[in-house]
Amino acid sequence: MTPATRQICFINAAHTFTHYGLLVLATAVLAMVQQEEAFGGEYGPILALGTGMFVLYGLGALPMGWLADRFGRKAMMGAFFLGSGAGMALAGLVAGPWGLAVALAMMGAFSAIYHPIGTAIIAEAGGDRVGRAMGINGVFGNLGVALAPVVTAFLAAQFGWRYAFVVPGLVCMGVGLLYLREPPFDAKKAGVQTRPFPVIPADVVRRAVISLLMIATVSGLVFNAYTLLLPKLMQERLANNPDLLPVVGLLAFLATICGGVTQYTVGQMIDRRTLKSVFMPLAIVQVPGLLALSFLDGWAVLPISAMVAAAIFGQVTVNETMTARYVAPELRAKLYSIRFTVGFLGAALASPLVGLLHEATGDMALAMVVLAGVAAITLACALWFPNRPEELQPELWSRAATPAPAATPAE
Repeated sequence: MTPATRQICFINAAHTFTHYGLLVLATAVLAMVQQEEAFGGEYGPILALGTGMFVLYGLGALPMGWLADRFGRKAMMGAFFLGSGAGMALAGLVAGPWGLAVALAMMGAFSAIYHPIGTAIIAEAGGDRVGRAMGINGVFGNLGVALAPVVTAFLAAQFGWRYAFVVPGLVCMGVGLLYLREPPFDAKKAGVQTRPFPVIPADVVRRAVISLLMIATVSGLVFNAYTLLLPKLMQERLANNPDLLPVVGLLAFLATICGGVTQYTVGQMIDRRTLKSVFMPLAIVQVPGLLALSFLDGWAVLPISAMVAAAIFGQVTVNETMTARYVAPELRAKLYSIRFTVGFLGAALASPLVGLLHEATGDMALAMVVLAGVAAITLACALWFPNRPEELQPELWSRAATPAPAATPAE
């Protein structure tokens, strides 16, 4: 196995742990509400204990590009594995709501390291096939999203909700110790084949970056809220019985794994097509799909929720490749820091928003309508994003950047 391949494997594993850890509470809460003496018996207030986790997950991403310049990417990723794993394990050992909120916040703070640093490493290690690398990386991230409800439900049902936090936390720390044995990664020394980054006209870069940041704000909220509410949606519409908690986790897994498969497919498509041509169909699907989930009941919920998951998760691969295509390598980690901070601030609203809307109405219908409205903004951003053939033939950017010669006056 080459150094680049080993590095990609560890970064992909980190992506899995990131999204897995952030979603343990979403399913564990279904078991925790049965222990009223410790956490109370209401779904919304317990779910809201994860607010600090998502806030630090978002705000913490901002300085990561600069910290990586100072301490190195390897040190930062090592801190991610050990710190987020320790926070996850600690969440299973606390005695009350405040202790849980603090442990989750700790996990969120260390999980903030992954996206700015890990995504920049993937973009570098992926070489000339960055779309494929991003797609595979997205599959591993969504594997974490998909596994979180089914594994959490299994551990909570068999051993208690505390094990649902402790077991994956210890595994994450173990992988971190293996990662620390790896030498620092250098793409040039590892022989990764890349083309020189082209000079792109400033107005095109500006339009792409503004679109990217606007998309990040709204898509972060939609992604996080959807993954948080999916187990509860499945319970309400398909398995409304406390004894069916493992079934809830399995149904959420089946819906979410479709998103992981889509990300791989989207990653393959991105290397052959412009970003906008891939982005538009994904953005169009989300609004009617979310509206349909606001009123559908029974088994029809499963294919529609899978379709929406595929669109939401597939869009993530497009968004992350935008930076690799339009921003020079030396600036990517910093822009990823800004982009993920903006996105995760939107994501931080998801936990209290879903909890409040569910508490106010007693079901997930209104939450789905609100998410459909937010997804409509993503569609507008997709319409405005540049659609340039130069993305696939970077050598053509030099022509776009060269001013046309002035016309010669007629004699």
